[in-house]
Amino acid sequence: MALVFVGFFVVPLLLILMVSTWDYNEYEILPAFTLANYAALFEGCGSPDGTCVTLLTYLSTIKFSLIVWFVTLVLGFAVAYYLAFCVQTLRWQIFLFVLCTVPFWTSNVIRMIAWIPLLGRNGLINQTLVSLGLIDEPIEWLLFSEFSVVLAFVHLYTMFMIVPIFNSMARIDKRLLEAARDAGATGWQTLRYVVIPLSKTGMVIGSIFVLTIVMGDFVTVGVMGGQQIASVGKMIQVQTSYLQFPLAAANAIALLLIVLMMIWGLTRIVDIRKEL
Repeated sequence: MALVFVGFFVVPLLLILMVSTWDYNEYEILPAFTLANYAALFEGCGSPDGTCVTLLTYLSTIKFSLIVWFVTLVLGFAVAYYLAFCVQTLRWQIFLFVLCTVPFWTSNVIRMIAWIPLLGRNGLINQTLVSLGLIDEPIEWLLFSEFSVVLAFVHLYTMFMIVPIFNSMARIDKRLLEAARDAGATGWQTLRYVVIPLSKTGMVIGSIFVLTIVMGDFVTVGVMGGQQIASVGKMIQVQTSYLQFPLAAANAIALLLIVLMMIWGLTRIVDIRKEL
């Protein structure tokens, strides 16, 4: 297994790191050591207008990731809590849990495209609001906007938050909740001092899943953003399409380091290895 890990994970990362230090032109990749690709990450930051395009793209991607992380954490925790503590029979728990996985039986792209007839300028939502007289003109920001990108992310990846949180909650001894109620704790106090501390492992694992996926996603941003919203994943995809592999590799390494720092910060909250 160590050889598999080295062959399929470590070696590809080392190759990407090596290519990120190479030079390139319009026609070929030049295996000559240079740090210009990493310097390009801060290109324009020292200019009078201060247009750090690449750096601003990273900040935009981090913003999307944090918004999606917060929304999926709230939704995932609520759904997992309902499945673990409000549904009494194991049969219904399994049925509802499987029901949550139904959207995953189709392609991500199809699930994203399904939002277009609803959110478009002439979509169902706008037509309904106009017909009811609630708005005079169709709402433009429902589709091909930051809102639609966040909505698609939440739709696609909330399940990655539900599963680990539910797994942690399912391990909680129900007698602890009864003891908290017998001691006079309110529902919110039980949630704060019993359920949340014992669900930290699942919350952290789910957060790692969501943050790592959203940080590198470019398909969702392209489809739901109408090719108008920038992200690091989209930027890397464009660079590879123009055969700028060293620059794309440098951005991939930078993105990897940012994601690793996020994961490191999350693992400071709880020792996942100890909890599991």
